[in-house]
Amino acid sequence: MTIGTILLFAGSMLVAGVVAGIIAGLLGVGGGIVLVPAMFYLFTLMDVSPEVRMHLAVGTSLSTIIVTAWSSSRAHYKRGAVDIELLKGWGGWLFLGAIIGMVFFSSIKSIVLTFIFSIVTLLLAIYMLLSPQHEESSESRFPGGFLRAIYGIIVAGLSSIMGIGGGSLSVPLLTYYHFPIRRAVGTAAAVGLIIALPGTIGAFLSGLGHPDLPPFSLGYVNLLAFAILIPVTGFFAPIGSKIAHTINPKYLRYAFAGFLTFNAVNMLITALQ
Repeated sequence: MTIGTILLFAGSMLVAGVVAGIIAGLLGVGGGIVLVPAMFYLFTLMDVSPEVRMHLAVGTSLSTIIVTAWSSSRAHYKRGAVDIELLKGWGGWLFLGAIIGMVFFSSIKSIVLTFIFSIVTLLLAIYMLLSPQHEESSESRFPGGFLRAIYGIIVAGLSSIMGIGGGSLSVPLLTYYHFPIRRAVGTAAAVGLIIALPGTIGAFLSGLGHPDLPPFSLGYVNLLAFAILIPVTGFFAPIGSKIAHTINPKYLRYAFAGFLTFNAVNMLITALQ
């Protein structure tokens, strides 16, 4: 890897980090919806082996989500937009789901991960754009028991192998159960933290010793990208949170769907080439 390539990668990560941090706070998605495609494209330009491109993008994204989700969820918590009671009963299932997802992570081919990422995000974008607007309620109507456990395992399992932190799945789910969009976004930020912790450990362990990893990688976590993204995303996540509490919730919903659509289409095009 030449000095020029390293500088290009670092500069691109800096820009992606600014956008990801704002999106993390604004939409509660942990920034992965921006970082995974950005890193995937950059690893492609750097001729990183197709066998590890998506795994490396997902693993590195999960590692940065630990910081962005912490920063974002703290900002939302201060504004009373995190449902702590829900997290107490749902957090364990989310943690288990992330572990299950990472058990299968290393055995899934990179092209399959790309399709999973693009198809799931496209379906979510369609849902957010076309689904009826459910009446918001100040009281939680989220189901308990077996259904809550299944939701937790599915949300965390899919999110961990996509590297997106859970917001892309939990925000539509929570709004379906009449959560106000801002409260759904704030709670989703905390969900991202629960998913990212076991997800990062799994990505690190499953990629150790892989012969096709690029320089500065430890398992499926690229340390150069991590070092650049952490301070940037952590700084800009609270800014996104502040924006989320000042704009019309309807536009927040459209923004969420728009970002999902943009990334889904780009990843599909890349996967089909």
